[in-house]
Amino acid sequence: MPRYFTKDHEWIEVEGDTATVGITDYAQSQLGDITFVELPDAGASVGKGDSASVVDSVKAASDVYAPVSGTVTEGNGALEEEPELVNSDAEGAGWLWRMTLSDSGELADLMDENAYKAFVAEL
Repeated sequence: MPRYFTKDHEWIEVEGDTATVGITDYAQSQLGDITFVELPDAGASVGKGDSASVVDSVKAASDVYAPVSGTVTEGNGALEEEPELVNSDAEGAGWLWRMTLSDSGELADLMDENAYKAFVAEL
């Protein structure tokens, strides 16, 4: 499954017209210990760049933006009981929400893994 990244440190993994979204390992390391995750509601329509979720940490609350437009199909319910999953496995079990894409052409504006690694290395 292809995985893409944003300059705001979100990742999106796409299979067909369905995508899973989360924050990158770099983002969680900058935030520190995650204490709470506010997830979008299933059925919510999000536009590319819209704030779709909020991650609270010991340092700050941070918006998580939708990498592409679509409709949220589910939030990661495990994060309600274990928000620290974002710290331990940000790019796996700590995913935030799944969505149906409304315009797969928006993926072309995102970075692949190599481009993202180069971007982070310059920060």
